[in-house]
Amino acid sequence: MTTALIDGDIICYRCAASCQKQEVVTESMDVALQRVDDLMNRILHDTNAQDYQVYLTGSNNFRFKYNPEYKANRKDSVKPQWLEQCREHLVVNWHAQVSDGCEADDLMAIAQTKSEDTIICTIDKDLLQVPGNHYNFVKQEFQIITPLTGRFNFYWQFIMGDKSDNILGFDGLMRSTVPKKMEWMVSELQEACLKGERAAFEWVRSLYNDDDKLLMNGRCLWMQREYDQIWEFPSEEV
Repeated sequence: MTTALIDGDIICYRCAASCQKQEVVTESMDVALQRVDDLMNRILHDTNAQDYQVYLTGSNNFRFKYNPEYKANRKDSVKPQWLEQCREHLVVNWHAQVSDGCEADDLMAIAQTKSEDTIICTIDKDLLQVPGNHYNFVKQEFQIITPLTGRFNFYWQFIMGDKSDNILGFDGLMRSTVPKKMEWMVSELQEACLKGERAAFEWVRSLYNDDDKLLMNGRCLWMQREYDQIWEFPSEEV
């Protein structure tokens, strides 16, 4: 029995934002809520899931403890008018689970790690570090992430940084595309990942030359596989 693990944060934001142009509301709250239901039903249909769990990010995200600037680039952004109503709708009508101390992403990663009969449904690239089935409900594309691919995707984030979460890459920049001068890094990291977790880590570590920054970024980038898990440098034995 397949269980769809659904990113409620993105559903709510997209459906609420679709009802306005910039800060001008163009559609009613009822339209936003109907779009939430329509998207939820489409995800369940597309994945042929017999069960589901929706996740929303709550408060007390542990990442702020390690990096006060985490997602600081979002603090001045204006939230869509119907965002909170969409979140409440998912909780009341779709029994969404609200995280406490972590993010919705972490709860999806934990659930997928515990079971082989799940599929993560999101457009968030951060979750592509988690092995298993994935469904991008905007592009309507399915993908299977192997442990090797997941390892590469995780360590590649250290190099690129993350604009959406305000995480600086190895050189203090945040990129969404790979410049030509960095293309060689893809094959080098792939080769390191083939050798194992420690080899991939050491390769990225050699780019940083700053263990404090490396540890901070790892703790922000890593999706928990167990509750209250905090990322640490991999041991020599891994």
